[in-house]
Amino acid sequence: MRLAQRIAIAIALAAAAVPAAADSSRLDAIVAASVIRVGTTGDYKPYTFLDKAGDRSGFDVEMARALGEALGVQVAFVPTTWPNLAHDLQSGAFDIAMGGVSITPERQAIGVFSDPYLRDGKTPIARCADRSKYQTLSDIDRPGVRVIVNPGGTNERFDRARLHQAEIVVQPDNASIFDTLAAGGADVMITDASETRLQQTLHPGTLCAIHPETPFEVAQKAYWMPPDPALEAAVDRWLRKMKDTGALEALETKWLP
Repeated sequence: MRLAQRIAIAIALAAAAVPAAADSSRLDAIVAASVIRVGTTGDYKPYTFLDKAGDRSGFDVEMARALGEALGVQVAFVPTTWPNLAHDLQSGAFDIAMGGVSITPERQAIGVFSDPYLRDGKTPIARCADRSKYQTLSDIDRPGVRVIVNPGGTNERFDRARLHQAEIVVQPDNASIFDTLAAGGADVMITDASETRLQQTLHPGTLCAIHPETPFEVAQKAYWMPPDPALEAAVDRWLRKMKDTGALEALETKWLP
């Protein structure tokens, strides 16, 4: 099925999942509509990405399908972007955001997070020949160093807060950002350690993750929802079951190198 068809189906299903009434929960609305709308960017390997045929894959794509099965509902993937993620959550475009979303105070102020499922953190990745040059933030934050970043997410927020002399190069197409880095279009990227490990395997001998075991700062990934105690509790129960049965570990082994 082509991407345009999939998006059309997602929008149609989303229209069915109307916001919960004042006397019921969002979880009630999800069950009544028999669909949970999952907001995901589709540009963030290994969590969520689209192949050339428009098929959606990744760790959190499989987790979303497992959540839908646990709730006994269909899953409608709703396309979003990192710059629009918070707006889309607040406007009710989807019921839950899944796709490598990090817990931040800004996000906690407008929504609730599930229990964390992964410990992660910001660390550099560069061409292997240059990895010794970019070990510390001081190494990176120098005039003439080009730091590439995708807009609107925690990567850009980290760079803007920590880098004052390096050139920040914003590339909207997150899906091709590592190809740009490998080709010399930038010198380094600072992103989640899990992503640097994967991209190192996808660009063997060209890109190298730099100390992913000791990131510059630690963060946790979780699932982000509009405030609704019933939905939050249901997601946490499902997540605990995924951990207890070993299903979460199996998906981590498959997707997170």
